[in-house]
Amino acid sequence: MNMNIWASAKFSDLFREPLRNGVYKSKEFHGRGQKVINMGELFAHDFISDQEMKRVALNDRERSTSLVEDGDLLFARRSLVLEGSGKCALVECPPEETTFESSIIRARLDKPRANPRYFYYFFRSPQGRGLIASIATRTAVSGITGSDLAQLIVPVPPLNVQCEIASILSTYDALIENNTRRIKILIEMARRIYREWFVEFRFPGHEKVRMVESELGSIPQEWSVQRVFNFGTVVTGKTPSTTHPEFFGNDVPFIKTPDMHGNFFCVEVADHLSLIGAESQNNKTIPANSVIVNCIGALAGSVSITTKPAQTNQQINSVVLKSESSREFLYLSLLGLRETLRSIGSNGATMINVNKNKFENLEVKTPTPDLLGQFHDVAFPMFELIRSLQTQDVNLRATRDLLLPKLISGEIPVEASEDSAAELAAQTA
Repeated sequence: MNMNIWASAKFSDLFREPLRNGVYKSKEFHGRGQKVINMGELFAHDFISDQEMKRVALNDRERSTSLVEDGDLLFARRSLVLEGSGKCALVECPPEETTFESSIIRARLDKPRANPRYFYYFFRSPQGRGLIASIATRTAVSGITGSDLAQLIVPVPPLNVQCEIASILSTYDALIENNTRRIKILIEMARRIYREWFVEFRFPGHEKVRMVESELGSIPQEWSVQRVFNFGTVVTGKTPSTTHPEFFGNDVPFIKTPDMHGNFFCVEVADHLSLIGAESQNNKTIPANSVIVNCIGALAGSVSITTKPAQTNQQINSVVLKSESSREFLYLSLLGLRETLRSIGSNGATMINVNKNKFENLEVKTPTPDLLGQFHDVAFPMFELIRSLQTQDVNLRATRDLLLPKLISGEIPVEASEDSAAELAAQTA
C-alpha cells in the first residue's frame, strides 16, 4: 500500500480531546507531589514511563486536566536548535500520577482511529519531521505552537496498518531496550567487583595481606600509588584546521564529548577525518582500547573506550595503554576519580579545564600486577559483551531508521517487514 492512496486528515481530527500545554508552578510548589516531565526527560527519552523525575504539587483542577496517560504524545514547544523543536516522545504506562511542564504540548489521540505509537513513529520519520519544520519558528529559540500543530495534514492509513507498522518498528526498539538493560546490569556488576576489590580491599587473598600507609592513605602491602602516565602514553586531542575542508571525510573517527556521553565504548561517532586530515596531526591517532577522558567543560570526567583507531578533539585526554590488561581497571579507576578531576580543573573558574600535565599526574591506588591480571580475567568478558551489545544497538537503530520512512510512506509492504522483524527478534533473543 502506498502513502499516496492513504487517507489524510488534519491532526486535530484525530484528537480525543484538544491539545494542552503543561503546567507552570512557582518554586514553593516544587519538590513534592506528582512527577513532572521536564524538557530534559523529553529530549533524553523517546519513551517516557518510570524514569526518575522532579516533582511538583498540583491542585485538584490541575490533576483532572494536566496528567499524562498511556499513549499520550508529547511535543517540545521550543528548542535552542531547530532540530529539537517539536521533538516527539510517547508516554508508556506511567506507574504513578505524572504531569508535564509548560514547554511541552500534550496530544491525546482517539485510539479507535489513531494508534499513538504509529503517530510517534510518523513524527520521527523524515516526512513527519518535515511537517514539524514547516511550522517551526526560526528565531534565537526555535518553537512550535499547538494551533499550528493541530492544523498539520497527516497521512492516516487504516488502523490495522497503523498497528502493524507500529508493531514492526517496536520490535527494533524492544531489542534496543533489552540490550540497554543488559548493559546496565553488566556495568553494575563490573563496578561492584571493582569496588569490592579496590575500594573496600576485599580482593582474593586479602585476609593474608596487611595494610600500610601511602600518600593516598592506607593501602594493602605491595600495592603502590601510580600516576596515570604510568599506565601508558597520554595524548591530548586536537581539531584540524576547519579552513581545510579536505581534512574532513569518512576515514578516521573523530571523537568529541557528545560521542562519549553515556557510552561505555565509543562505537559510533558523528564526525570523521579524512586520511589527509588525520596525517596532518602528528601523533594524534590513538589505537582501539585507549581510555579517553573529557577534561573540559560541564561533562568533564566522562570516560569511554575507543573501539578502533581514532582521533579526538582538544577537550579529551587519552591514555594509550602499555598493557591492555589494565584497561578495565583504569577505566573504572578514572570513573571513580571524576570529582577529583573536576576539583583540580576548576580552581575557582566557571569552566572546568584539566590540562595534560594535571591529568597524567592524577594518582591511582594500584594493585600488584598479579591482582591486576586477575581482575582483567574477570572483567574482560563483561566489557566485551558490553561492546557487542552497544554495536548491536547501533546496527538496530540504523536498520530501524532506514526502515521507518519506507514503512511510513508505504514503499515497503508491511507483510515483508513483519517477517524480517520476527526473524531478527528470534536471532537476538
